[in-house]
Amino acid sequence: MAYCSRIVGTGSHLPDQIMTNAQLVEKLDTTDEWIVERTGIRERRIAREGESTSALAFQAAENALEAAELTAQDIDLVIVATTTPDNTFPSTATKVQAMLGMDNGAAFDVQAVCSGFIYALSIGDNFIRAGQAKNVLVIGAEVMTRILDWTDRATCVLFGDGAGAVVLQAQEIEEGDKLGILSTHLHSDGKLRDLLYVDGGPGTNGNVGHLRMLGREVFRHAVTNLAAVVGEALDANGYDQADIDWLVPHQANKRILDGTARKLGLSAEQVVVTVDRHANTSAASVPLALDEAVRDGRIQPGQLVLMEAMGGGLTWGAALVRW
Repeated sequence: MAYCSRIVGTGSHLPDQIMTNAQLVEKLDTTDEWIVERTGIRERRIAREGESTSALAFQAAENALEAAELTAQDIDLVIVATTTPDNTFPSTATKVQAMLGMDNGAAFDVQAVCSGFIYALSIGDNFIRAGQAKNVLVIGAEVMTRILDWTDRATCVLFGDGAGAVVLQAQEIEEGDKLGILSTHLHSDGKLRDLLYVDGGPGTNGNVGHLRMLGREVFRHAVTNLAAVVGEALDANGYDQADIDWLVPHQANKRILDGTARKLGLSAEQVVVTVDRHANTSAASVPLALDEAVRDGRIQPGQLVLMEAMGGGLTWGAALVRW
């Protein structure tokens, strides 16, 4: 017998404060039409003062645990993917562990920016495959609006705050069965780090810094790298593009989503899109979109679901799941 990782619960949480494009237009030299045409974004959620990454992560985790019909005491490992931790240390995951009332297991953070959730999912899957965990809580949570330069209209319109979570559970399968997380594929290229980065940090100048991006270059690499890693995931499992039921992509930009879908020959109806309402929530975007599609009934048991993301680093990755 072998073990696979099944996603047995999903959850999400968004701040209640909404910032529309119209509100941004009051502060910036831009228009609603310009933002929608280039990004597909119409509004985003903004964390209120005192609303932390750990608070968002905790609510998403609670919702995922409820969906999985598990308690925090059933969890062996908590992994939080975040670019915006509450503190330099300790990890946000240990804070969530305490908030959940867990007195068992282990907890740590993963930092791969927008690809963080895929990286964390891969780690959780490998813990289960190695027999080191039975139930793993994987969370993507961000307050990206705290690291934006609100005078830079090229970047500040793109991001929002939120959290999403999944519960992975070890399930026995016959050798050769294709269930749960079939494979994960991770990549990075540090030579491209200056295309998308924050110009600060405790190891450089001691300042928090602001997000900086060369948008056209990021767009070019995104469409190419995401299509390639999707092909890699399909090839590894003996599938082709026609076998995909749902694409759950990182919600960076509607044009990137459309470009990736075209390269894969997918219809718009097969792509889960939340960027219009959530904007780019970095590591939270894939689990936020996944939770929405699970809860509204689009994703059904037996379907083939492909998740992918690319972020600063540059990092990128994909996960193929037989739901």
